[in-house]
Amino acid sequence: MSVEHGFHATLTTRPGKGDEVVELLLDAPSLTNDDCVVFLVGRSTTNPDVVHVTEGWTTAEAHRAFFASEQAQALVANLQSLLDGESTYSDELPVGGKAAF
Repeated sequence: MSVEHGFHATLTTRPGKGDEVVELLLDAPSLTNDDCVVFLVGRSTTNPDVVHVTEGWTTAEAHRAFFASEQAQALVANLQSLLDGESTYSDELPVGGKAAF
């Protein structure tokens, strides 16, 4: 399946909320969405309150449609209550690689 849309986000949580944010993300509804081809969650090795997310979607339209859903909006609301400050986003188009857990 091809990826035409993606991004990388860095989220800074409120102190001590990194584990909770990771748990929410690893249970995100996008993981079961067929248009979400890449969904990786990572942690900073030096700051446990910094969480990284890389997503790849079949199209920008599929991503927009998913995030307009009630399920996605609920996740975003839950995440927002745990974050401290603005998250940073950069465009990123996943092109390949490996993730073995």
